[in-house]
Amino acid sequence: MQETLRKVTQAFGVSGNEEEIRDVITSEIRKYVDEIKVDNMGNLIAIKNGKSKTDGQAKKIMLAAHMDEIGIIATFIDEKGFIRFSNIGGVSAFNALAQRVRFKNGTIGTISAEEKLEDFKNLKLDKMFIDIGCKSKEETEKLVKIGDTATFVGDFYVQGDHAISKAMDNRSGCAILIELAKTLPKTDNEIYYVFTTQEEVGLRGAKTAAFGIMPDYAIAIDVTLTGDTPQCKDREVKLGRGPAIKVKDSAYIAHPQVRRELEELAKSNGIPYTLELLDRGGSDPGAIQSTGNGVPCGGISIPCRYVHSPSEMISLEDLKNCVKLAGLYASKA
Repeated sequence: MQETLRKVTQAFGVSGNEEEIRDVITSEIRKYVDEIKVDNMGNLIAIKNGKSKTDGQAKKIMLAAHMDEIGIIATFIDEKGFIRFSNIGGVSAFNALAQRVRFKNGTIGTISAEEKLEDFKNLKLDKMFIDIGCKSKEETEKLVKIGDTATFVGDFYVQGDHAISKAMDNRSGCAILIELAKTLPKTDNEIYYVFTTQEEVGLRGAKTAAFGIMPDYAIAIDVTLTGDTPQCKDREVKLGRGPAIKVKDSAYIAHPQVRRELEELAKSNGIPYTLELLDRGGSDPGAIQSTGNGVPCGGISIPCRYVHSPSEMISLEDLKNCVKLAGLYASKA
């Protein structure tokens, strides 16, 4: 699973430009599912038929993880070749300063701020620029054009039980779905493995994918903030304490039955878990549960430190337990 995690975190896939990561995931799961399709929003939908498909009794279970990542988009190139940019998703100016970015064509640049900026309190993205080492606008435009997107550079490392990389949000969720597609035995249910697009800019892909499928039940897997670093907000979620069963975020309140079933499955199978309550930020369960006439939807979250930075950190043991819990629910629902 570590090698899968390395592949998916290092792939390019800024919101709205998910082609590369979609191809990587497709190559990983193609021989383990019965059907693969891509909808009009670019969502990758892989279907594993259920044993009861022929008698019409199979339930549709949607397992979702968004495959897009935060990034930047070039908005202006000045006469000296420096690139002004805007954010795609939740990009912090403080996290972005002095970081490297990689455009889709492989061009690498470094982010800096205007020299006259004296107070970090005034650090804003519109006071920053990308330097790709060119001397003129014409030279830069041979490599980068306005509207091109870039991802942050963050190599993949494993230290003990912890893995560090860019785009753990939410390629770690994608790795869980890939593992389930490879290992989950055929069940009575039809399992829809859905790798959604544009979550970071408004939960867009999950909404359309759920409408197209109209599942009987759904589980969305994503990362969540932790409460185990110095002087952070008090949170129950911590690295190494197991999956976090989502109770609420700004877009979602848990379906009581699904949440109860997830907790009971964790307890009865010896899977450690915590409960997640986020005071800000929304995620795909909120879009899925409000689709059509409504979908009973739960959320399983991967504890993650330093979310929306190039050095997001997760526990590999937590990842394995997320696989177990999601697999048990898909088999039982």
